[in-house]
Amino acid sequence: MWLALKAFLVCLILTPIFRDIFRSYGIVDKPDRRRKVHVYPIPRIGGIPIAIAYVVALYPFSTESRLLLEYLPLAWKMIPAAGLIFAVGLTDDLIGLKPWQKLLGQLGAAMLAYWAGVRVAGVAGFLPNEIWLSVPLTLFWLLACTNAFNLVDGLDGLASGMGLVASLTMVIAALQEHNMPLAYASVPLVGALVAFLCFNFNPATVFLGDSGSMLIGFLLGCFGVVWAQKSATLVGMTVPLLAVSIPLLDVSLTILRRFLRNQPIFSADRGHIHHRLLDRGLAPSRAVLVLYLVCAAAAAFALLLTHPYAGRFYGPIVLVICVVVWVGIRQLRYSEFGLASRLLFGGELQRTLGGRLRLEILAEKLGEAQSEEDCWRVLAASIDDFGFAGAELSLRGRTWQKGAASAPDTECWSLQVPLSEQDWLRLTRPFDSGVLPMMVTPFLDTVRRALQSKLQNWASEAVL
Repeated sequence: MWLALKAFLVCLILTPIFRDIFRSYGIVDKPDRRRKVHVYPIPRIGGIPIAIAYVVALYPFSTESRLLLEYLPLAWKMIPAAGLIFAVGLTDDLIGLKPWQKLLGQLGAAMLAYWAGVRVAGVAGFLPNEIWLSVPLTLFWLLACTNAFNLVDGLDGLASGMGLVASLTMVIAALQEHNMPLAYASVPLVGALVAFLCFNFNPATVFLGDSGSMLIGFLLGCFGVVWAQKSATLVGMTVPLLAVSIPLLDVSLTILRRFLRNQPIFSADRGHIHHRLLDRGLAPSRAVLVLYLVCAAAAAFALLLTHPYAGRFYGPIVLVICVVVWVGIRQLRYSEFGLASRLLFGGELQRTLGGRLRLEILAEKLGEAQSEEDCWRVLAASIDDFGFAGAELSLRGRTWQKGAASAPDTECWSLQVPLSEQDWLRLTRPFDSGVLPMMVTPFLDTVRRALQSKLQNWASEAVL
C-alpha cells in the first residue's frame, strides 16, 4: 500500500505541474474534427508524471522495509526497457515519428526486456525454454500490448482506466498466488494511474500521449509474461490475456478491418471500438464507462480462473467468453465483417472463384481463336454464364448479335466497349441480375484485352 501511495502522491503533484508547463509552451494536442472529440488544445504529457511516479515508488528509502530489497529486483530489471519505450513515445509526442521508427524503437525495448529476463518460456508447458520459440513469442506479446494501449487511447480516461483495471487485476492475482515480486512491480502503476485519472477523466485537462499509453501497455505486457512464467498451464496464460483483452481485441479488429479494406495497417480511421460506441449515440463519458464495465467483467473472469476449482470449468468459462465477444462484435456492426461473412458463408466467395476460373478459360479460348467467327462463337457461348442478356460484336467490318438489344419484360442497361476506331462490343445486362455481379468489370477487361490483341495480330499479319 505504501508503494501505491507514493506513486499516487508523486503523480498527483507532478501531473498539473507538467500540464501547465507544456501548455504554456504550446506543446499540445490540437483538435481534429475527423477523429478527435476534444474541442480545445490539451497537453499530451501524461507519460512523464506516470514514469517518474513509478520509478520513485520503487526506490527503497532507508526507513522502508527490507522486504522491498527482496522483491523489487524484478521491477528494476524492467526499468531500462520501459525507459526506452517511454523515450520512443515521448519523442513521438514532441517531434513525431514515422510508424516504422516507432516500431523499431518498440522492438528494441522488447529485446531489452527479453535480455533482462522477461521471457515467454513456452505455450501451456509445450516447448519450454526453446529460444527459437521464446524470442518471437515474447516480442510479439510485448509489441501487441504496447500498440494495443497506444491505439485504444482515443477518449478521455479510456486507456488509463483500462490500464488501471488491468494492473489492479495483476496485483490481485499475484497476491492470490503469493507472487510477491509481481505484486510489488505492478502496484505502483495502480497508484500512479489512480492519480492520473483525476486529470484525465472526462473532461480531461491532460492526455496520456504516446509516452504514457505505450509505457502502460509495455509494463502490462511485462507483467503478463512474469505471471505466465510462474504458471506454465493454459489457465496461467489466460489470466494476463484476459486482463488486457479489450485493448488487444481492439487492435486485432483494427488490423483485420484494414486488411479487408486493403488499407495500410498504420493508417488512422474512425473504426475503433470507442468510435463505434460513439456512432451508436453514446456520449464520450458513457462510452468510456461501458468499456470500463467490459474490462471489469474480463478481469473478473481472469480472477475466477485463478480459483483452485476453476480448472474443472475452464472449458465452459472460455466458451462463455467467446460467445460474449462474438455478440459484442456483432453489436458494433462492422460492415467489413458482415461482407466478409457473406463472402465466406453465403457462397459469394465460391461464385467469385468460379467466375475467375471461367474468365481464365475465356481468355485462353479467345487467344486460340483463328478468325473473327471463332472469337464471336467463344464470346457468344460465355455471355450467359456472366449474366448478360445480349451481346453485339462489330469486328473488321462484320457484325454478330445474340439476344435482344433490350428485353421487353426486363429493365436492362447496355454498355459499348471500344476495341478500335471501327470495332466495338456492346453488351446488355438486366439491372436485377444476380449472376456474378462482381465479375462484370473483370469480364469486360478480359474480353477487351483479348480482342484488341487479336486485332493487332491480324493487322501485323496483313502487313507482312
